[in-house]
Amino acid sequence: MTVTALVSGGKDSIYAAYLAETQGWPVDELLTLRPSDPESMLFHTPNLDLVALQARAWRKRHREVAVTEPGEAGELAALRGALAGYSGPISVGAIESSYQWARVVRVGDELGRRVYAPLWRTEPERVVREEIAAGLDARLVHLAAEPLTPELLGRRIDPSLLQELERRSRTIRSVHVAGEGGEYETLVVDAPFFRERLVLDRTEAIESGTTARLAVRAAHLEPKPKRPERGDAAG
Repeated sequence: MTVTALVSGGKDSIYAAYLAETQGWPVDELLTLRPSDPESMLFHTPNLDLVALQARAWRKRHREVAVTEPGEAGELAALRGALAGYSGPISVGAIESSYQWARVVRVGDELGRRVYAPLWRTEPERVVREEIAAGLDARLVHLAAEPLTPELLGRRIDPSLLQELERRSRTIRSVHVAGEGGEYETLVVDAPFFRERLVLDRTEAIESGTTARLAVRAAHLEPKPKRPERGDAAG
């Protein structure tokens, strides 16, 4: 059994695909839908070009499908067309977005494909802690909530940043600490299961109204240092 992983480049979709593999469901391809509408409610939009690099780093096949018609009908038609003709489960990183969940499940049911959503209805703080513990190097690349100020762009999500997000959510204004409500979006630049890591050569911080995003203008893959074999020691 193989899996088509709907991947945006962010932490949740990458982590869900990884969990599929740990449960014995090999991920055959990373599938990215590229919407024409930057405000798409169904699909992630920042830095989609970098999913191809993530796929190379993970040694996975990558396929990208353009969403040419705006609006829900156009997005669902593109998703249906991208998933048709294939079999096996579809992995998604949805946590609490009923909008995304219901529409992917609907398309999956139409095509006879099971939807695998290992993070669904999991407590948000737990999701982020598990992603950190799994070794994901996920950077903040889009901020769209009052407590999340531009200096956070590019920061790696680690225990200290998670504590800061929780503090701001308590003291300034409540946010979904996993970013599921669109408060923030991420880019995974490394993971233990990547053979190489993504290096962001050139980025641009763009602020517009209450949002800020980190646009990656150039990036490449870089080999990771080899881990010392057991028994190797300096001396």
